[in-house]
Formats: sequence, structure tokens, C-alpha cells
Amino acid sequence: MQLLHVDSAITGTQSVSRQLTANTVAAWVAAHAGTAVQYLDLAENAPSHLSAQSLGFRTGQAAATEAERAENALSEALVSQFLAADVIVIGAPLYNFSVPSQLKAWIDRVAQAGRTFKYTDKGPVGLAGGKTVIVASTRGGVYSTSEGGQAMEHQESYLKVVFGFFGITDVRFVRAEGVAMGPDAKAAALTSAQAHIAQHTGAVAHKASAA
Repeated sequence: MQLLHVDSAITGTQSVSRQLTANTVAAWVAAHAGTAVQYLDLAENAPSHLSAQSLGFRTGQAAATEAERAENALSEALVSQFLAADVIVIGAPLYNFSVPSQLKAWIDRVAQAGRTFKYTDKGPVGLAGGKTVIVASTRGGVYSTSEGGQAMEHQESYLKVVFGFFGITDVRFVRAEGVAMGPDAKAAALTSAQAHIAQHTGAVAHKASAA
């Protein structure tokens, strides 16, 4: 089994999402002996945002310059890594109501027609089904408990849509919100998130053993 561990928080050792992805990966590996883990730190090695030089995988045109060839190679490496993974654990803090731009840049590279999705006469069809995605969703405030808060967040809602577009129906969230609302709120959020980790990794382990 292949697991891809992706972090995107820019706050280093202070990051709550990095703590949660590390705990999630450790719990998964403990429940699934022999899992091979690859690690991708988007804060350290973020792909460039889409540009005229990096659109080769969208246009199908052969690269004409060295810059285009390098961009095409990067896109191919990222989508191949994504497709090879059975499980993807993603750290996705809420930045200004959405995901970090580094994470968005990565998603833009793996969103490739013919690789992760295709268009048909009946609409788009995802090509990356059968994977499990576990997202460590962290938020300074609380957004999940009110209609106004839910309308403001474009983090979990966006990730559900984009991975669903890829055909992935098993998307789980390890959520810690309110982490900037004082030490008690942060402690409660981390306790809740740890329960989510146990639930998700335990449920997946049970599913795998029964298959």
C-alpha cells in the first residue's frame, strides 16, 4: 500500500495541521504494516502556479523551450505520484477562508484531463477513484457550527468538490477548529481531532481487514 503525505502549512513546527498529518500517518502505518510512505512538503517545494509555460498537460502541445519541458516534467511527476497512492493524507489549514495557495498549485497540477478526470457526452467522469483521502483541516476560528461560518469557508467544501471531481468518494476530515481562540479552545480542538484520527484510521483498518 502506498501513502502520500502532503503538508502545506507555512508555519513550520508551530503548525497544527502538520502535527495532525504526522499523527494520522503514524496511526495509519501502525494499522497497516508494510505501508510505504512518500512525503511532499508544499511549503518547501511548492510547484509554480499555472502559467503559459506550464500548460503543456492541458494543451497537449509538445514543449518548445527548456522551461516548458521542466514544467511538463514537474506536472507529470506530481500526477504520477498522486495516482500511485492508495491513501493521501493532506494538511490543509484555512488561510483567508480557503486553502493555502501552495496546496491549490499542487491540485492544479494533478487536475489533468485524461489522467485524473475526463469529459464525456454526459459530463465529467473521475479517473482516480478507489483512493482514500484524509484531510487535516485546521482553523483559527469556528466555522462548522453556524450557517454564516459554513458560508465563509472554502476549504473543506472545495476539497470535497475537487477530489469528488477526480472520482474519489472516500474523503475524510480530521478537523481542529478554534485553535486561535485561547489555550482551552485549542486543547479541546486537538482532543477532538485525535478522536477523528482514531475513528478514520481505525475504520479504514477494519475495512481493509474485512476485504
